[in-house]
Amino acid sequence: MTITQLQYVLAVAEHRNFTLAAQKSFVTQPTLSMQVQKLEDELDILIFDRSKKPIGVTEVGAKIVAQAKNIVNEADRIKDIVDQEKGFIGGDFTIGIIPTVMSTLLPMFLKTFITKYPKVNLIIKEQSTENMIRNIQDGHLDAAIAATPLEIEYIKERPLYYEPFVGYVPGNHRLRNAKKLDPADLEISDILLLQDGHCFRDGVINLCQVPKNYKEEHFQLQSGSFETLINLANEGLGMTLLPFLNTLELDAEKSKNLKHFNEPSPAREVSLIYHKSELKIQIIEALKEVISGVVRGAIAFQDVNIISPLNKN
Repeated sequence: MTITQLQYVLAVAEHRNFTLAAQKSFVTQPTLSMQVQKLEDELDILIFDRSKKPIGVTEVGAKIVAQAKNIVNEADRIKDIVDQEKGFIGGDFTIGIIPTVMSTLLPMFLKTFITKYPKVNLIIKEQSTENMIRNIQDGHLDAAIAATPLEIEYIKERPLYYEPFVGYVPGNHRLRNAKKLDPADLEISDILLLQDGHCFRDGVINLCQVPKNYKEEHFQLQSGSFETLINLANEGLGMTLLPFLNTLELDAEKSKNLKHFNEPSPAREVSLIYHKSELKIQIIEALKEVISGVVRGAIAFQDVNIISPLNKN
């Protein structure tokens, strides 16, 4: 039994297809199939039911797959311990970022990070929080940047910054004369929201204290773009809320429509999240240091009220 064989077993269990598993493992399909077969022969059991389409996992196979995950993770941990002992910060590092953070945060820290840590090969994936949580558990992401708290047992959360919500209120809106906003001023019926599945949408719904299954009246918008929400607001279809960093690059005309909240301002906590096993922790620490450093100067707000990305209603 080898670590490589267990890695091949995990690949087949994930993709339920030997050809695809081989492609993802960067080996030929006959090589992967032969190694899995050798392991099954050694153990004298069947891990996979090849008669099914897609390939099934046998009852005993499911137990072996679960144990194989632990063994492969611990093997990776050995290399990680050596890297930490040598002070090495490098290698592949796959990180997920939620869409409402990707466009603003990534340009702020990426150049600084790759300049400071040239031996790290960052693989960056834009994903929903739900997908990132699953991929961290399955080992497909080393870490992620998401709105927190998530309160998931196997995930650690390291806050990076607290980003206030800012109102975008066009001149024809009922709140146009308000100097500052208060959550009590908001009416969900005239707030333009991102499409379902975005945690920022859930945060706004939580702020307004309405059920998560709320549906827009008159039309249903399926967009993940804050720019689209701003343009619709300018057409007189309501107001919207933006994360603070998304307001920094608005032109002067649009900036006139921004309204901040009375303190404590509603805000979201943005954190670096990763598996409790803390693999590649030296790179995680480096990311936290760089990101916290570059964002600290951009967000001067101190007194905030954190709005959970998870709807509790």
